[in-house]
Amino acid sequence: MSVFALILIVLAIGVAGYVLGRRKGAALPDAPNAKVHSRPTYHGAYVFCWATVPAFLLMALWLAISPAVIFATVESRLESDTQSASISLGRSLVRSLGQGIRALPADEQRGLENAGIAQLQPLFERRSIPLPGGATDAMVPIAIEKNRMEDTSRLAMTVVVIVLALGGLFLSQSRIAVRLRARNKVEQVVKVFLVVCSSIAILTTVGIVCSMLFESIDFFQRISPADFFFGTVWEPRFAAAGSQAAGQFGIIPLLAGTLYIAFVAMVFAVPVGLFAAIYMAEYASSRVRSIVKPLLEVLAGIPTIVYGFFALITVGPFLRDISADINGLLTGDYTGFIQAQSILTAGLVMGIMLIPFVSSLSDDIITAVPRSLRDGSMGLGATPSETVKRVVLPAALPGIVSALLLTASRAIGETMIVVLAAGIAANITLNPFEAMTTVTVKIVSQLTGDLDFTSPQSLVAFALGITLFVMTLILNIIALAIVRKYREQYD
Repeated sequence: MSVFALILIVLAIGVAGYVLGRRKGAALPDAPNAKVHSRPTYHGAYVFCWATVPAFLLMALWLAISPAVIFATVESRLESDTQSASISLGRSLVRSLGQGIRALPADEQRGLENAGIAQLQPLFERRSIPLPGGATDAMVPIAIEKNRMEDTSRLAMTVVVIVLALGGLFLSQSRIAVRLRARNKVEQVVKVFLVVCSSIAILTTVGIVCSMLFESIDFFQRISPADFFFGTVWEPRFAAAGSQAAGQFGIIPLLAGTLYIAFVAMVFAVPVGLFAAIYMAEYASSRVRSIVKPLLEVLAGIPTIVYGFFALITVGPFLRDISADINGLLTGDYTGFIQAQSILTAGLVMGIMLIPFVSSLSDDIITAVPRSLRDGSMGLGATPSETVKRVVLPAALPGIVSALLLTASRAIGETMIVVLAAGIAANITLNPFEAMTTVTVKIVSQLTGDLDFTSPQSLVAFALGITLFVMTLILNIIALAIVRKYREQYD
């Protein structure tokens, strides 16, 4: 039985328990000196929790442990029955063989214990099943045994989980009584569930940081941190073995490109998005707002690769041709001084992409400012523009700063637009008409292709990632300080 089907069965048992528990709770009589503590709904929820939560916990634990136990058995047999130089490679081949054998019809799977690769090959070809290269005859019975152990484990898990769910149903059903504190127990379960959900984000962040940190430490044991953080040349190449020449991993060109392109994008996106938000929140009629805001937010749903195509095919050539015409009118030389792939191209297109982020978030924040503040300002004789400038924007400033922080983080982490609109050249320049690249682009390039993940060329991607994480953390700290400084409390 599949895991999904087992989950549905447990949920069905839980729903049945909820109905039975609710019905029994509704039938409880109030004694003269002891009234029913909880409502029937809580009695049903109490039975539902007992029928589902222990079963799901056991299922999760079983699914986490059983593969490790099975693979430990497979690994021991590989060590004794095969001559494989790599146990991990042999384990992968056994897994592929097992999946292929499982895809065969049941009548063809019988009698394969003593078969070899030669006997399996025509069966796999007939069913268009890929035969893993490098598999040996000794791996066939191991793969069959692995499949048998998995089937036995799945059957045992199904039986135990269903029995546990039914047991929880009947046990909790028998405990329903007049003074049973079902509401308190259900609320405790809900509280634990909420704590687990809130912990997922924290644990995910810790896992991401640790995964990058350990690999970055390995990288800095091979490359000097000073050369990485203060180097001005990015050439992650190594010479042939025996040569003393080494690649250069200076991050300064990548940081400069990241901040420069993000700055150009923010210069374009923040005024346009903020003014659009002010118009929609303070001046636009409800009809205009209902039309303009959804149309503006359509930009947020466009994939970034489409923006990259737009920059590569339209914006870049347009800027190049305009610059060529201007240069021709001034000097007679019709060579464009703006490259098709440039900082300006990437910044403009990224700014267009960021407009809905700024406008939508800022609009919601400005709209949340209490109406009484506007009425009080207008009652004192202020004009609408003065009210916006002196009352609404100061009240919404902490939220607007948070919106701009999210926008800046989005700009720093963008990849596809930069690849197509600004190129991959790691340059240091102040000219916005030339090409540069960003940290995220180089992370992708270093982890693309057939690379050894123990080499500095690949490990540098983790060092770049942890640097980008620290940059974003610093932005958050600065924004938090600004918000705390300018936050005002409004009734």
